[in-house]
This record gives sequence, structure tokens and C-alpha cells, in this order.
Amino acid sequence: MTMEDMVQKQSIYRQILGQQWDHLPASIRALHDLSEGHAAFRGRAVIERGSSIGARLIASMLGFPSAGADVPVEIHFACSNGREVWTRRFGGKVLRSSQRKAERRNEPMLAEVFGPFRVLCALEPRENRLHLSVRAWSILGLPLPLLLAPGGQTFEEE
Repeated sequence: MTMEDMVQKQSIYRQILGQQWDHLPASIRALHDLSEGHAAFRGRAVIERGSSIGARLIASMLGFPSAGADVPVEIHFACSNGREVWTRRFGGKVLRSSQRKAERRNEPMLAEVFGPFRVLCALEPRENRLHLSVRAWSILGLPLPLLLAPGGQTFEEE
């Protein structure tokens, strides 16, 4: 097995993060270490949404859940061929997307697709969290202004 084959067998999060992978808390590494197969996780979430009409419209178009504190969340995902299909249930709201590794300006990114929308995020381990920072987004392949992108603080923590 070549080094390239070994990298391809790693999860997409491990591939994107490279040496920064080891800076993640163990529970976040466990969540994102699957490269083939299925997994399910449960927890709680705090969901904050923008209050402007534009923010609410974009969040609704992407299928994001409503704001709430201590929201029960279930995450199911299937990993195969460098792609992860995620089904998230926030209370009664279901959000589906697919993720894969992408590059933007020679920087590895997470590309997540929600219907016709594609969002590119930088993965940034810091403060015992995994932060996802939106760097670009598009609809049907047409770039959209970053100023209008879904934003705020998106992160995972133990």
C-alpha cells in the first residue's frame, strides 16, 4: 500500500486537517474518523440564527433548523468513496447534506452540499472545538457573495 493509498483511506476530516487532527478532542476525532461505513451519534445543540429577513430566508432555503437552546440532535452518516452523507435531526427538523474534501486556493476545505447550495468551509481546531468557517458558497455552481453566506459561529465541542 502506497502513502497515497493510506491517505485516501483516512476520513475526509483527517485528510483536510492533516497534522492539526491531533489538536482535536478525542470525542470530536471519534465522530469524524470514519472513512467507510455508517455511524450514528446523539447529543444536544444550541441553534442560533440571524434575525434579519435575509438571514432567515437563506437559513430556510438551506433547510437549517429554527433557533433553540438545548435541542436534541441525532446525526447519522454514511461514508463511502471519499464522501459522507449526513442526516441530522434537530428536534423534529431533518437536514440532509453531503460532504467531501475540496480545495480553494491550495487550501484543503470541507465542501458541504445542501440541495443546490455548496458551502466551502475551513476546518479550524481551537479552544477544544472544531470550528467550521465559511470561505465561499454557491448555488448551482454560481458563486454567491460571501457577505450573504450562512455565518455566525459554527463549531463542535465535547
